[in-house]
Amino acid sequence: MIKSPFVFGKVASNSAFINRELETQKLKNNFISGINTTLISPRRWGKTSLVKKAASELAMENTNIKICYIDLFGVKDEEEFYEIWIREIIKASSSKWNDWLKTAKEILKGIVPSFSFGIDPQNDFSVKLNLEQAKKNISDIIELPEKIAIKKGIKYIICIDEFQKIAKYNDSLNFQQYLRSKWQHFNNTSFCIYGSKRHIITDIFESQSMPFYRFGDMIYLKKINEIHWQKYLSLSFSETNKSISDDIINRLIAAVKNHPYHIQQLAHQIWINTNESVTDKIFNDSIDELLTFNEIMYIREIDDLSALQISFIEAIANNEKKLTSKEVISKYKFGTTGNIHRLKKAIESKEIIDLFENKPEFIDPLFELWFKSKYLKM
Repeated sequence: MIKSPFVFGKVASNSAFINRELETQKLKNNFISGINTTLISPRRWGKTSLVKKAASELAMENTNIKICYIDLFGVKDEEEFYEIWIREIIKASSSKWNDWLKTAKEILKGIVPSFSFGIDPQNDFSVKLNLEQAKKNISDIIELPEKIAIKKGIKYIICIDEFQKIAKYNDSLNFQQYLRSKWQHFNNTSFCIYGSKRHIITDIFESQSMPFYRFGDMIYLKKINEIHWQKYLSLSFSETNKSISDDIINRLIAAVKNHPYHIQQLAHQIWINTNESVTDKIFNDSIDELLTFNEIMYIREIDDLSALQISFIEAIANNEKKLTSKEVISKYKFGTTGNIHRLKKAIESKEIIDLFENKPEFIDPLFELWFKSKYLKM
C-alpha cells in the first residue's frame, strides 16, 4: 500500500514543506545575527514547520549554535514555566544526561532542582522545583541559557511556541515585564516567539502598553503563492501513480482559500478516494466528506454563539464590504455601530474569524464552506 504524500496536523518537512525560501532565509539571518523574532500569522499556516526548518538547517551549518524548543501549550502557571524552561535549556546544551546534571549543579546552586529520568533520558526527563527556593532565585533560572552559553562558548536560539499562554498567568504583566527586563540584556541568547492565537500574540508585541513592545523583528507570514501549490500537488499525485488535472488543482486551492493545512487535508482526502484519476465527482465527494467529518464540531461552535453573533458571521460569509453601513446594520439587525465592534471582538476571541490585512476572514475555510452550504440552508 502506498503512503499518502500529504501531511497535516504535524510538522511538515522535506517535500511536504512548500516554498517559504525567503522566510526561511530571513529567520536564519535573524538567528545568526542574534535578533529576536516574532512570527505572526493565522493559525495553521505552518509557523512551527518554518521555525524548525530554519533552525535545523542553521544547527547543521553551525555546531556552535544550540536550538531549544519550548512549547507552552499545557503550561498553566509560572512554576511550570520555570520547570520546562530549565528542562529544555539544559537538554539543548548537551546530548549527555550527566552533562545536564553537572550544568544544573554548577549554575543553579541556590535552587537544587529535582531531576527524574526514564528509560530514554532524551525523551523522558523532567524537572521539579521547590517553589520557595525558586522564588528566591528566579534571576538564576531566567538567566540560565545566557550563563550556559557564556560558560560553554555557545549561542542559544530559544524557540517558544504558544507564547500567548503567559497572558493567562496570574500577575501576567509583571511576569512579562520581568522576562523582558532580563532577556533584552542577553548577548549569547536570542528568541523566536510564535503562537496559535494571532490576535493575542499581536497585542503582546505590538501594543505600546505591553512589556514586549518592539522586542525584536516582526515577520508576518503571507499565503504561499498558488504556483508552488500547483507544482507540489501535481507532482505528489503523479509520483504516487495517480493523476489530477490543473483545473481540479486550482479548484482545490480555491476551495480552502489557499490555506496550507487545509490544502494538505483536502488533497489527502481526494488522494485516498482516487484509484487512478481525480474526477469532478471525487473532488466534490471529498469536500462533502470533510464537511461531514467536522459537522459535529462546527455545530458545537455555532451552539456557543448568540443569534447576533451568528448574524455577524453570516454577514462576513456574504462578503459584506461595509459592516458599519446603515444598510448592513438594518439587514442583519445589528442595532448600532458599537455592536459591530463588540461582535467583531467576540468572534475573533472565539477564533472563528481573524482580521487578516484589516479584512475579516474565516480562520477555518472548511467552517466557512459548511456554514454557507449547510448551516444557512438548514
